[in-house]
Order: sequence, then structure tokens, then C-alpha cells
Amino acid sequence: MKSTGRQIALLVMMVILVASAPQTAYAITTQEKLDQAKQEKAATESALQQTKENIQGMEGERDSLQGQLSILNGDLEEVSENLSKLEERIEDKRQEITDTEAELAEAEETIDWQYECMKKRIKFIYERNDAVYLEMLFTSEGFGDFLNKSQYIEQIAEYDQKMLKKYQETRAMIEETKTKLEAQEKELGELREETKAEQSRVSGLVKNTANHIAGYADQISQAENVALAYEAKVKEQEANIAALQKQLAEEIAMSKLAAQSARRDISEVTFAEGDRELLAQLIYCEAGAEPYAGKLAVGAVVINRLLSSVYPDTMVGVIYQNKQFSPVGSGRLALALAEGRATQACYQAADEAMSGVTNVGNCVYFRTPIPGLTGISIGGHIFY
Repeated sequence: MKSTGRQIALLVMMVILVASAPQTAYAITTQEKLDQAKQEKAATESALQQTKENIQGMEGERDSLQGQLSILNGDLEEVSENLSKLEERIEDKRQEITDTEAELAEAEETIDWQYECMKKRIKFIYERNDAVYLEMLFTSEGFGDFLNKSQYIEQIAEYDQKMLKKYQETRAMIEETKTKLEAQEKELGELREETKAEQSRVSGLVKNTANHIAGYADQISQAENVALAYEAKVKEQEANIAALQKQLAEEIAMSKLAAQSARRDISEVTFAEGDRELLAQLIYCEAGAEPYAGKLAVGAVVINRLLSSVYPDTMVGVIYQNKQFSPVGSGRLALALAEGRATQACYQAADEAMSGVTNVGNCVYFRTPIPGLTGISIGGHIFY
């Protein structure tokens, strides 16, 4: 996720750097502006495409996480259901233990009662020295009755022993059952704790996955905003390119028209005060780093426009004509005028051009070389 954010940031920076690249010291013609605009549009489209690919990648990650989240929610539901069932089983087991304890208490009471009854009978027999039993035997009506009474006495003793043993066995069985139930309750309790731990783990995974999905949603939203900005930039650049193409066509038409139109002779021109300074400073801005021939050629272009009937007929009108010389629009000419930056060579070139000297014929445009452009090559410029 972080790398995706860095890619977007780098793409944005790249477009900004391309769009805000500083102007060169030489003249930027309409063709150069058009080429630069196309390059900027290509860079913006590349950044837009990369952003869209990043969005698709993030959407894929988000969808994958949503699938995982669905599975985790199912696991969490199953674990919670198991935990609920365990709670019910533990509650049932506790009830069984409670019931068993009641049965055990009842059995112990019965044993105690039986034991007390035996003690009373034994005490009664001991105190009476077996007189009762002897009396019962001696008062028998015949031998058969004697045997019956004798068997009855034995049966009473056997019954007492039998019942005592039975209740003792019952109590042992109940105690064993209670022990087993308590062990089962303990096992269920341990299983419950394990299930709670699993529930907590899955719940944590659900939360983390949901947070990741939310994070991707934020990044996708930001990337979509960047993409919208790129799309708006592309439309703006397309409009700029169309305008520059129109302007270039107009300039070519103007160049052809100027070649076919009437021209004044330099002797017919009256220069105003300050024209020499204005032209020298423009030459400095457009060709300050060029050889002298390049400086003279720039001055000649200005004078050729001034002499042509399709351009303004004053030095100020030609130089400050809308969108013709980039130093005017950028403010570099104003700064050069304020600081007097023109060199002696620039003044010399201005003087020669204003006297009618030209080394570029009747050319009215110049720019840096581009494929397919023909003209007079001087220094770093093509004059046409």
C-alpha cells in the first residue's frame, strides 16, 4: 500500500516538474510551445494510466480482502455458535451435578436412617437379652410356626445387612458419578476457554481485515481524485494544444502573407526615442548567449515585421504584440530594461538592424531547430 502511495506521489511530481519547467533563455515559438504541450499531455496521460492501474491493483486487493473477511465472518459465526453450545452443555452438566448432589444427600440420609434403625434394634435385643426373640420362639404353635418365626428373625437381620450394603453401594455410585460429572465440567470449561481464545483471535483478524479494507478504500478514493485531476489536466492540455495548433497555423499563414505583402523601405521608418534601448534589451533576452550573427538576426526579424504591412508599424507595437515574444510575457524584458542588461554587442546589433542590415532576408519568425523545419540556420535558431 505504501509503495502505491509513493508511485502516485512520484507521478504527480513528474507532471508538476514537466509543467513547471523553466523557460530557456532563447525565444520559445508557438511550435516549441506546441511540442512542449504535447510532451506534457503525454506525461499526464502516462501518469493517468499508471494511476488507473494502481486503482485496479488496489481494488483487486480490496476485493480479495473482502473475500477473506467473508470467510472470517463465517468462521467467527461458527466459533460463536460452538461457544454458545458449550455454555449450554456446561449449564446442563452443572444441573446434573446439582441433581446428583441431591441424590447423594438423599442416599446418605437413607443410610443414616437405616443405620439408626439397626442400632435401635441391636440395642433393644442387647438390653432384653434376646428375651423377645426367645419368647417369640417359645410361644410358637407347633414346629412349623417355630421355623417360620426363626426364619423371620433371620430375614430381619439379613434385610438390615442387605439394605445397608445397598445404600452404601448407591452412595459410592453417586459419588463416582459426581466425580465424573465434575471432571467433565472441568473439561468443558477448558474447551470453553480455548473456544473463547479462538473467538478472540478470529475477531481480531476480522477487525484487522476490515481496517485494511478501509485503508484500501481511502487510498482508492485518493487515487480516484488524482485520476480525476489528471483527466481534467488532459482536457486542459488538449484545449491548449488545439489553441497552439490554431495559433501556429495563423503564424504560418501570417509568414506567407508577410512574404507576399507590401513592405516599407527602412528609410520610410521614423524610430521613436527609446526604440534602440527596447530592441537591444529584446536582443539580449532572445539571443544574449548567441554569436553576434544570431543577435543581428533577431534584430532583423523585429525590423522585418515593422516594415511588413501585416504587422504593427512601430517598434513598441511589434515587440509588445500579443504572444509574439516570450520575454515580454515572462517579464524578462521588463527586468532587462530596468537593470540595463544589454551588452555592447546587443546595442551594435540593434543599430545595424535599425539601419536596414539583415542576415536573414525577410524572415519574420525564429525558433530552435525541429525536424522538418527549413530556413536560415544561425547559432541555435532557425529563421523562417
